[in-house]
Amino acid sequence: MNVLVLGAGGREHALAWRLARDPEVEAVLAAPGNPGLAAVARCVPADLGAPDELLALAAREGVDLTVVGPEGPLERGVVDRFRQAGRPIVGPTARGAALECSKAHAKAFMARHGVPTARYEVAGDLASALHAVSGATFGFPVVVKADGLAAGKGVVIAGDRGEAERAVRAAMEDRQFGAAGARLVIEECLTGPEVSFFVLSDGDRVLPLGTAQDHKRIGDDDRGPNTGGMGAFAPSPLVPPDRARAILRDIVEPVIQGARADGDPYTGFLYVSLMLTPAGPKVIEFNVRFGDPEAQAVMPLLTGSLASALFASATGGLGAGTLALAPACSVGVVLASAGYPGTVQSGVPIAGVERAAAHAGVHVFHAGTRLEGDRLVTAGGRVLTVVATGADYAVAMDRAYGAVREIRFEGMQYRRDIGRKAVQETHGA
Repeated sequence: MNVLVLGAGGREHALAWRLARDPEVEAVLAAPGNPGLAAVARCVPADLGAPDELLALAAREGVDLTVVGPEGPLERGVVDRFRQAGRPIVGPTARGAALECSKAHAKAFMARHGVPTARYEVAGDLASALHAVSGATFGFPVVVKADGLAAGKGVVIAGDRGEAERAVRAAMEDRQFGAAGARLVIEECLTGPEVSFFVLSDGDRVLPLGTAQDHKRIGDDDRGPNTGGMGAFAPSPLVPPDRARAILRDIVEPVIQGARADGDPYTGFLYVSLMLTPAGPKVIEFNVRFGDPEAQAVMPLLTGSLASALFASATGGLGAGTLALAPACSVGVVLASAGYPGTVQSGVPIAGVERAAAHAGVHVFHAGTRLEGDRLVTAGGRVLTVVATGADYAVAMDRAYGAVREIRFEGMQYRRDIGRKAVQETHGA
């Protein structure tokens, strides 16, 4: 099987690395890829916003299966285009992708199909948004979300009316998130720990792919501004088998059945971001692809044939037993550029990646990197994800940070507490 992975980040590096390990995969192609991906795949230039160009690439290269990494191509209808041409591809249609690409659409979908989530209002203009954050409906804190895609940064948890109104004006008047903030979703602030729950669907059946806990804030102890994700550990100790079964029954199955009832069966990865509230798990949001950096933490734990499962997701016939999770733990630490999640400088030399990757149980997945001659340099905000596996979270955490200490680039920033919550949960520390 020849597999094409669309994307250029750490998630795509992890997917391609894992697919390359499957015996039925003859070759992996990455478009456009990155220097880390080039070690496990042949990288070719591509415009991820041009579905016809991507289809032509798949046809020219004799690709048997295409795997979409980021959400952008899904929003632009790449799955619809490939299906029209009869080419297997992993992911939902553009309509299905609206579960992530429009928070208002996702909320309406959940209300229609009885999926538990926070109470909300949708505001399409400044006056209605300011009224929604006045405190009369939801009190404080209140959550202000950009309706569209905002690279994981379009959410503000406002502690009082003044902060909420500033968040509304920043989105709707100052266009902080561009067109994504032209419409806002205002919702009650749920309380409880957050977990990520992953499944693969063929439109009818689902295959669980495990759980993880992401760390969105830039600083230790969940301080500072939100980012695209500063690290993750997997699996989540907060989701034992009985809770996983309840999440499948009460949340995942209603989503899959609801999409089918709406006339557009949902296929591909579904990432459910959950708040474990005192009233039970509730959906914070959906992602219609694997998470980043969660994919980097989960992929090293998967056993079995990922390629076969993905092909079944794209063509039908997804069955239990195709994939399983190893009885191990993983911790992934994101190394980010100075200034992230704000303005960052690219072209900063990176040292020590090979030394880090040589550590036992460690994988280094590239995101914002590029080559200048034979020198590896930074090329974005999140640069690398250092992932370690171990028999327990403490071992995985120790291995991950031991490898992190091998890597150097000017201004490198990272959290030092990824995995600590899992260690405390399992050991009571």
